[in-house]
Amino acid sequence: MTSAAWRFPVGRSRGVTVAVDGFFAFVWFGWGQAAAPPGLVIPLATGTALGLLLAVAGAVVTRRSTGELPAASDPAVRRRYGIIVGLEFGLLGAGAGILGGTGYSQWIPVWICFGVGVHFFPLAGVLGNPTLRPLGGLLIAVAAAALITGLTTAVAPSTITGVGAGLCLLGFGIATLAHRDPPVPDG
Repeated sequence: MTSAAWRFPVGRSRGVTVAVDGFFAFVWFGWGQAAAPPGLVIPLATGTALGLLLAVAGAVVTRRSTGELPAASDPAVRRRYGIIVGLEFGLLGAGAGILGGTGYSQWIPVWICFGVGVHFFPLAGVLGNPTLRPLGGLLIAVAAAALITGLTTAVAPSTITGVGAGLCLLGFGIATLAHRDPPVPDG
C-alpha cells in the first residue's frame, strides 16, 4: 500500500506528467550551465540530455495511453488550471522583470524556482496528482539553498537552481515513468 502523497498519475496523465517533468528538467539543467564551474559542465549537459530523453519517453507514453486528460477535458479543471498557471506566469514574469530591471538578474532563477515550487501545491489538487506537493516542497528548498549559497559564496544561483531543480524534476519524472499501479484483483 502506498501513501496518498505518492499516488502517481496513470494513463495519459502519467505520460503528460513525465513529458513535462522531462522538458523542465532539460530547461533547468540548461539554465544551470549559464555560469557553471568547469567541473559541472559535463554533468549538467548529461542532465540536459536525460531530461530531453525523458520528455520524449513521456510523449510516447501519452501517445500510447488511453483516457482523457482532466486538464483538457473537464471545463472546471481546465478553468482552475488556467487560473493557477496564468497567475504563476504573471507573478513570475513581473518578479523577473523587476529583478532584471533593477540590476539583480542573477536572482531570477531563484525567484522562478520558488514560484514553480509554490504553484505545484494548488496544481496537485486540481490535477489529482499528489506527487506535485513533495516536488513543490523540494523546489522551494532548492530556491532557498540557491539564495543562501548565492549570498554567501561565489557560486551562481543559476548553478544551484539548475542542478537542484533539474535533479528533482528528473527524479520525479523517472519515478512517474517507472511506477506501475498494482493490478486490481478480480472479485
